[in-house]
Amino acid sequence: MILLIDIGNTNITLGCMDGEQLLFKERIFTDLKMTAVECAISFMSLLELHDVQASEMEGGIISSTVPVLTSIVKEAAKKLIGRRILEVGPGVKTGLDIKIDDPAQLGADLVTGAVAGIQKYGAPLIIVDLGTATAVTVINTKGQVVGGMIMPGVGISIEALSQRTSYLPKINIEPPKKLIGSNTIDCMKSGAVYGAASAIDGLTARIREEIGADAPVIATGRQAKKIVPYCKEKVILDDGLLMNGLKLIYDRNTRKR
Repeated sequence: MILLIDIGNTNITLGCMDGEQLLFKERIFTDLKMTAVECAISFMSLLELHDVQASEMEGGIISSTVPVLTSIVKEAAKKLIGRRILEVGPGVKTGLDIKIDDPAQLGADLVTGAVAGIQKYGAPLIIVDLGTATAVTVINTKGQVVGGMIMPGVGISIEALSQRTSYLPKINIEPPKKLIGSNTIDCMKSGAVYGAASAIDGLTARIREEIGADAPVIATGRQAKKIVPYCKEKVILDDGLLMNGLKLIYDRNTRKR
């Protein structure tokens, strides 16, 4: 079994794979003040919740977009399973051909998603990760990562709207009753959900035109389930994309020659 960890700005996602089977995937809040021991306790609780023994782990792998937490979470994972923990970054084999200005700038989460996306869906491909930020990764017909887009996530947009305006309340991201809202809260829900869905639709058309290929669209991330049903374009929801990508990268770096 392999311990899989993705450290994001809002949540830390913990998963475990046994062979090709994802045994579980859970999220805990990203706390910048947590210690390695506190993190290890949280991870242990999740393993126990799913009846998974830490002693059965053969290793682990981490992707992180929160540098201040990377070493802390890595230490916590080592305490938990007592095995080597890989980190997606320089020196780790991914198999990706990254054709952007500075390949080192491609976030570990986007690298991981691209690895899994290409393996599962082939190329060309458009991957939309709807988390704290909405990040789009574009893979051309040659299987090369050529770039993408980064936008404020749905949650950030709603928070900014309520914080920067006097009369708009804080709301949760929930399905709107209809496209055209008839009260303030419904208007905000519709704007958030249909706005995000329309952004995906519009970007998809423009990306396909620019790369000259009818690339399929894959959506993943915490907010994906709330947005994808409102897209007009066909979008494949793949909530396990990052976990699968971590497992693939782990295998590529530990496979016996």
